[in-house]
Amino acid sequence: MNQHIPQQTDIVAAHQRIKPYIVKTPVLRSDFLDELCGAELFFKCENLQKIGAFKARGGLNAALSLPKEKLSKGICTHSSGNHAQAIALAAKLLNTKAYIVMPKNAPEIKINGVKELGAELIFCEPNLEARENGVKEIIEKYGAEFIHPFDNYDVIAGQATASKELMEEQVDLDCIFAPVGGGGLLSGTGLSAKYFGKKVQVYAGEPEGAADAILSFKSKKIEKAPYINTIADGLLTNLSDKTLEIILDTVIDIFTVSDEEILAALKLIYDRLKIIIEPSCAVPFAALLKNKAAFQNKKIGIILSGGNVDLAKLKF
Repeated sequence: MNQHIPQQTDIVAAHQRIKPYIVKTPVLRSDFLDELCGAELFFKCENLQKIGAFKARGGLNAALSLPKEKLSKGICTHSSGNHAQAIALAAKLLNTKAYIVMPKNAPEIKINGVKELGAELIFCEPNLEARENGVKEIIEKYGAEFIHPFDNYDVIAGQATASKELMEEQVDLDCIFAPVGGGGLLSGTGLSAKYFGKKVQVYAGEPEGAADAILSFKSKKIEKAPYINTIADGLLTNLSDKTLEIILDTVIDIFTVSDEEILAALKLIYDRLKIIIEPSCAVPFAALLKNKAAFQNKKIGIILSGGNVDLAKLKF
């Protein structure tokens, strides 16, 4: 397991390690959305990744980095959805057991995704303490190896490969927008921009109803959101010490957006790109729309993080 902030060589190695198992996701364009924003937009479609989210990259890299003797006792995690599916997929591919602690209010589509991949599900109360206690019990009982959703350098290196691919395909980007929850994708994106980008600046979008990252970014220490109330269910987690350190070093700014702004961005992507994304995934595009005056005539990459949405719950 990697014990240091991922270097350029670590991200290159992670990409080689996971390439046989992941999809090289497409980059989509829209003339209408370019004109709307006054910029050239390049949407990296991780909603079309295995398990429907970028999380497959980090989960697979962390699992594939484990020695065989650790893998033999299985792997475990706690997650509200996409990382859970990533670990379940990794266990299936590596022929080992996955134990997943999920909050009992996790989206049905994500619960079903984990079940279909053959993982053992343990439900808990929807709070961090319950999730962590659930994992502790599994480790004590089975000796399974814990793969944290974001506070893990191998996971971060895996998430970094999404923006690495984007910058290889579109070499002249000015900036990249990513969502921020626990910060695994954002810190990975920041590292990729630092190592592979030509002066590429990284920005984040965060829901107003789970706005801890912007507070942590300003105070330079881990903060909690003043309140939790947002449709972006994938972005409810606090940053960790590992992700905050990288974000402070590599990210220019974090913008918050309301649920109304998230829904407006979601509708535009459904309407113009003709793809399914989940609300959390629309957050970086909503952040750009809200602040488009500052990004005129720029070439902008946007990481569309996932597409695991319960269609019955969509407000439109």
